[in-house]
Amino acid sequence: MKAVCPVCPRRCALGEGQPGFCRARKNEGGAVVCANYGRVTSLALDPIEKKPLARFHPGSFILSAGSYGCNLRCSFCQNSDISMAGGDVGSTYVSPEALVAAAAREKARGNIGLAFTYNEPLIGYEYVYDCALLAHEEGLKIVLVTNGTVCEEPLLKLLPFVDAMNIDLKAFTEEAYQKLGGWLDVVKRTIERSAQACHVEVTTLVVPGFNDSEREMEREAAWLASLDPNIPLHISRFFPCYRMRDASPTPVPAVYRLRDIAAKKLNYIYTGNC
Repeated sequence: MKAVCPVCPRRCALGEGQPGFCRARKNEGGAVVCANYGRVTSLALDPIEKKPLARFHPGSFILSAGSYGCNLRCSFCQNSDISMAGGDVGSTYVSPEALVAAAAREKARGNIGLAFTYNEPLIGYEYVYDCALLAHEEGLKIVLVTNGTVCEEPLLKLLPFVDAMNIDLKAFTEEAYQKLGGWLDVVKRTIERSAQACHVEVTTLVVPGFNDSEREMEREAAWLASLDPNIPLHISRFFPCYRMRDASPTPVPAVYRLRDIAAKKLNYIYTGNC
């Protein structure tokens, strides 16, 4: 019997034992479950600015955890070894209690909480939710680094327990998002809802020939400013990776040109890898 996954707008209809498009959810006994629950592939104490978050507890550190799987297919993915992987990738089971305890032990080194990052965390929102409940009891912050491609119900369930998010706005046209297997309107809704509930910063990785037009940045910045001109925007430089290893890096002047355009509408612009 097929079951429909309720987590992202792809709404995968899965037969018994079948994994979803994200590779992190599957049908078990007629229900779609989080197959990557507690499966940690990466764990590191990072500067908060690395998420990137520039205006959320600057100078602090955060324990960053990643799993596997993603519900987009970006040819320029920077973490493809885990985001494009399935359950056969190397991982270690870490219970919510154990992860929160590890984060609490790092307080002495400046740790403020837990960040779910490296792969797409919202496809495993149940684990994030369980960890968030325990983390807040310990006075720890919860951060998500996400592509924002999620249905409203799981998003709204999580938001009361999330302190900050960096949301990737990968382009500002529906045509570009279709190439990634996603939906611009869904990500815009995620940004809007999240900005009403927690601290939000947005990242756009500028990929030559994909999303680097001045007109597109004008429209993106204007839309973000319509929500709140104080939303920080990170404009990052692309470097060859994954299926674009033969491409050229984003020219530094192009990043600065888009920064100047965005700065006409937004108060906080940051450039990455320049």
